Amino acid sequence: MTRDAGALKSILADFPSATIMLEGSCDERGSAEYNLGWATGAPVRKEFLQQLGVSADRLKTVSYGKERPVCTEANETCWQKNRHVHFAPGQ
Repeated sequence: MTRDAGALKSILADFPSATIMLEGSCDERGSAEYNLGWATGAPVRKEFLQQLGVSADRLKTVSYGKERPVCTEANETCWQKNRHVHFAPGQ
């Protein structure tokens, strides 16, 4: 995350009107409520990036729960891939 913060600060300095969306996801196990709890990693990471000097007003968050898997196999390796926060251009 420290390296990500440096890269984000550089990108945002080069593009003064840009925002970054932090998209939180989880795996398909558990209830919808439980999975949305896992996906709240995006706000936690946003707070950490702010502590590293990334401007809060340039970061947005969204939690997708299990709705956007990157892997569909039923094993631990795949589930780990689905529990992540992805950086995307903001809207």
